[in-house]
Amino acid sequence: MSAKRKPWSRGRIRIRPRLRPRLRRPRLLSLRTTFAVSFAAVTAAVTLLVGVLSYNAAARLVRVDQESVFDQVVQDLRDEVRTHRMTPDDFSSSAPGHDIVRPARTDVQVLGPDGRVVDPGRPGLPVTDADRSIAAAGPAGRLTEHREVDVAHDVYRVATVALGEGRGAVQVAQEFSDTEDLLRALQQRTLILMVAVVVAAGLFGWWLARRITRRLVVLTSAAEDVARTRRLGIQVPVTGYDEVGRLGRAFDRMLGRLAQSEEDQRRLVQDAGHELRTPLTSLRTNISLLRRIDELPPATREELVADLGQEARELTDLVNELVDLAAGQSDTEPPQRVDLADLAEEVAGLARRRTGREVLVRASGDTTTDGRPGMLTRAISNLVENAAKFDSDGMAPIEIHIAGPARPGAVRVEVLDRGPGIADRDLIRVFDRFYRAADARSLPGSGLGLSIVREVALAHGGAPFALRREGGGAVIGFTVGGG
Repeated sequence: MSAKRKPWSRGRIRIRPRLRPRLRRPRLLSLRTTFAVSFAAVTAAVTLLVGVLSYNAAARLVRVDQESVFDQVVQDLRDEVRTHRMTPDDFSSSAPGHDIVRPARTDVQVLGPDGRVVDPGRPGLPVTDADRSIAAAGPAGRLTEHREVDVAHDVYRVATVALGEGRGAVQVAQEFSDTEDLLRALQQRTLILMVAVVVAAGLFGWWLARRITRRLVVLTSAAEDVARTRRLGIQVPVTGYDEVGRLGRAFDRMLGRLAQSEEDQRRLVQDAGHELRTPLTSLRTNISLLRRIDELPPATREELVADLGQEARELTDLVNELVDLAAGQSDTEPPQRVDLADLAEEVAGLARRRTGREVLVRASGDTTTDGRPGMLTRAISNLVENAAKFDSDGMAPIEIHIAGPARPGAVRVEVLDRGPGIADRDLIRVFDRFYRAADARSLPGSGLGLSIVREVALAHGGAPFALRREGGGAVIGFTVGGG
């Protein structure tokens, strides 16, 4: 019996998951475009506001002025007919000395007692039943007004004033369509001017943004070049004394210091590799001899073990000096107010216990300064250890002089010994990394102690120095806060 096929296995349709359309990330506008658009937008808003307010104020003043003139003419006419008994002939345009003064864009038409036109206006004004009623009215000065009357395709405002006692009426009309045409023309010119101002503002903003961001583009290109090529020795050609110029100079100084730091690290690694090669080779040689230690005489065994211990200590000292040198270049230790005389006393006490030598500390003046205590202690300790190493058989005490001059903050630290001294050719090189004078290469040490002193002095705004001491020996030290 064959197995039944599952009903849902026939005609199975695979539904592929609907792929979501990839959303394109909007392209960010450049700073130049953003600045130009913002400048144009602000100008457009200000121009629109000023234009609308100015147009509304001007249109209102024109309309109010026109209406006030017309109202004054009508009021004068009403006063005239109330004061004097007047007939339609008195207002005829053909009669000399008629009593209506016709301002610009003003039309006058005279109606008889029955409401018929006696003296037509130019153009003629329409006469309604209300106007005929006014012409037949009894009281003089009675008034009816019509606004927005279409006369010969122009818009007029018409006022009909009764002469009184059914003698007729006088129609006075003023054209307002010309005023509206004038205002529309003013509106169009205002819009054109606004558009011109906005376009000019956009172009000026683009030019100004290009001028301002040109140096930022240079900085961006320099940063991109550094990120792409990893070369820090790139000159940033930035001029000016504004914020962009300051940023450019700061960026240039930052690249210079990074390049110098990279060069220092590379040189330190090369020098350390060179210096580590000698003790490691010696250790490897001695370790290979350990395989034959049973074949060696007892004296040779003792010498081999002593050499291994000495090489291990020198290697340890070298590694410690490298760690101290690397730590000395960092700024993790917070600066504080320290007294170098107190630090010298601590170093002297430790040196007395280690070497059994007499160490004297002499301080004069203000010996306080701003610095990092750990780094300064290490520098003074290196100077004392260096003096003890080169004057190991001496009987004269090692002297530490701390001198604070009249200028606050500038302190001089020097260590004096009665050792063999320093040759003139070595005075300018004793602070180089791993440098050791010819007559000192047989002595233990890594050649990094005085290099650490130099790093500490430079980090505290000072400088190291080395001198020959009168009567024999050396004077080695550094200044702190000399700037």
